[in-house]
Amino acid sequence: MGNNLTYKILCGHLVSGHPVAGEEIGIRIDQTLTQDATGTMAYLQFEAIGVPRVRTKLSVSYVDHNTLQTGFENADDHRFLQSMAAKYGVYFSRPGNGICHQVHLERFGVPGQTLLGSDSHTPTAGALGMIAIGAGGLDVAVAMAGGPFYLQAPQVVKVYLTGELPPWVSAKDVILEVLRRLTVKGGVGKVIEYTGPGVAGLSIPQRATITNMGAELGATTSIFPSDRVTQAFLAAQGREEVWQELGPDPDAACDEVLEIDLGKLVPLAARPHSPDNVAPVEEIGPVPVQQVVIGSCTNSSYADLMRVAAILKGRVVHPDVSLVIAPGSRQVLHMLAQNGALADLIAAGARVVESACGPCIGMGQAPPSAGVSVRTFNRNFKGRSSTPDAQVYLTSPEVAAATALKGALTDPRDLGACPQVTMPVKFAVDDRMILPPAAELERVEIVRGPNIKPLPAKEPLPADLKGRVLLKVGDNITTDDILPGGSQVLPLRSNIPAISRYTFTGIDPEFVGRAAAEGGGFIVGGQNYGQGSSREHAALAPMYLGIKAVLALSFARIHKANLINFGILPLIFAAAEDYELVQQGDELSLLGIRQQLENFLASQGRWIAVDNLTRGGQIRVTHDLSSRQVKIILAGGLLNFTREQGK
Repeated sequence: MGNNLTYKILCGHLVSGHPVAGEEIGIRIDQTLTQDATGTMAYLQFEAIGVPRVRTKLSVSYVDHNTLQTGFENADDHRFLQSMAAKYGVYFSRPGNGICHQVHLERFGVPGQTLLGSDSHTPTAGALGMIAIGAGGLDVAVAMAGGPFYLQAPQVVKVYLTGELPPWVSAKDVILEVLRRLTVKGGVGKVIEYTGPGVAGLSIPQRATITNMGAELGATTSIFPSDRVTQAFLAAQGREEVWQELGPDPDAACDEVLEIDLGKLVPLAARPHSPDNVAPVEEIGPVPVQQVVIGSCTNSSYADLMRVAAILKGRVVHPDVSLVIAPGSRQVLHMLAQNGALADLIAAGARVVESACGPCIGMGQAPPSAGVSVRTFNRNFKGRSSTPDAQVYLTSPEVAAATALKGALTDPRDLGACPQVTMPVKFAVDDRMILPPAAELERVEIVRGPNIKPLPAKEPLPADLKGRVLLKVGDNITTDDILPGGSQVLPLRSNIPAISRYTFTGIDPEFVGRAAAEGGGFIVGGQNYGQGSSREHAALAPMYLGIKAVLALSFARIHKANLINFGILPLIFAAAEDYELVQQGDELSLLGIRQQLENFLASQGRWIAVDNLTRGGQIRVTHDLSSRQVKIILAGGLLNFTREQGK
């Protein structure tokens, strides 16, 4: 049986392990990307590793998250990142150049290569036939230093596409349909590989929408073949020389098959408060809407916004609706301005904001109290918009534009004929906002503002762990729940003592005080603990507050890796009844935990004994750590482990 595209690329980059689903493998990373909300910490970590220059084929530092400058902190971080990039051999995409995933697709993505990014939506580049994986900043720092990236060899889900998208139905409806079928937990430990005759009818921006939101499945990544459509896109960007044809073998193996007839899809929406809470727009009905936001790394391409401009041309948005447009890149904004589409958007009453993440991460444009916001984004977690009681629906740009005109959630098929948009033969290429590394790296001085604090240190794992359960939560806790975004919190990403004060504030405002009073302790979670953003601060801040271990029914991939990276032990309840046996406030004891993990290294089992000193008896937990991950936990985290390996 032949190979799928996923394993063709993984095997071509394999440096350790056996490429068998479920086993840990190490792969060589060709490219990395960081953004400013995660990049400051990633570069502090890279600096601490101590290599003089990045060892990847290409590394790019983007500024796209913390662009709202209400104080000095964000501007200082941007100067720090620019100087770090110049000194260590990294390209720097300046503020205003665009969202990292959109710009990377336009200017840097290469079929067949591997990309590791400190952002969960890095799989966007899978639209070009890359293995593009989101990870924590420390994993990216190690990759920039030349180290492998370790992951569990994935299962492969083949999504077989047939037919063609009907008028008014778009790529967003494809991925919403996948989410409806598989749920936000359905992709954990898997790569979603798109194949079939329907692929040829999807443009690169459409494919990017689908791979981008594959992150909401919990998938390791998503990938499309590199075909003639890919070649045409790269040629239009002036980069045809990097193209190569890549695809699965005709008899490629897979672990699961999902078939979708594109011609049978209808406009869909994800209802509050989860990307998999999906239903047809016509079934949801005309929900009154106060805000519509079109943009984010999911739906801010030239093609997306040209279609929106065509729908709005000659019309004005509903008087009850605030319409916000966020172009994905400077290239997109420039081309809209050149061809007059930007004027059509402005004439319709749209509020055009800068080419950045902005509203998607709660950085401006929060909805009104209890307001309904229709957004073309990838996440609608409760409170992510910075309005705690907002109701956020996720839709395609077509649905969003129709809704902006009507003042209520609207099936765009009600508007009549669907405007046609063609991809340009040539994009407007201007890379002057991308700064190359300095010619003489050693002459560059790093600029550090007062908000940039030293990395918090963690000691090796002690012989025993003991403490109270500081918080017990349910299923699908997100990294936004653990450490929120927004204009108050995001500027503190390079200041762990300051940002840690916001840990779990949306769930339990007393958590931080309780952690301080107890000198740390444990967290108990349900299924899929830590889903969502790759923000490693959701592990860093709890580590700073003294969290010793997290006990959960299951973990989201990136967050579990981040917990390990910062020396917090992720433990898995043996069964749901064990989860019920422990309550907030209980005192737990893991006697001999270091010895138990060392015993595992000697092939003596994965079970961990946890005594509940408050209620009596033992709780049954286990772990699914590799031997390498156990050694990281024993060392007190990946940074300590990496330094030890370098001795």
